Amino acid sequence: MPTYEYKCLKCKKTFEKFQPMTDKPLRACVHCKGKVERLIGAGSGLIFKGAGFYVTDYKKSSPSPAKDKESKKDPPKK
Repeated sequence: MPTYEYKCLKCKKTFEKFQPMTDKPLRACVHCKGKVERLIGAGSGLIFKGAGFYVTDYKKSSPSPAKDKESKKDPPKK
């Protein structure tokens, strides 16, 4: 559920109201019962939780060039 910000036109106070998107906007101030208008907010950023959201989570590991050279060398002779 989003949090909406309102400003009272009578007392000039701003307040937030946590309400479902399907609810109609508030019409009265919670402080003085004056008329309110809903403010347009910037919204909040997305929060990604869990695995799979970073580049390194899906990056295939490729052998490093140093390891490739070692594996191609002849085994040490006795």
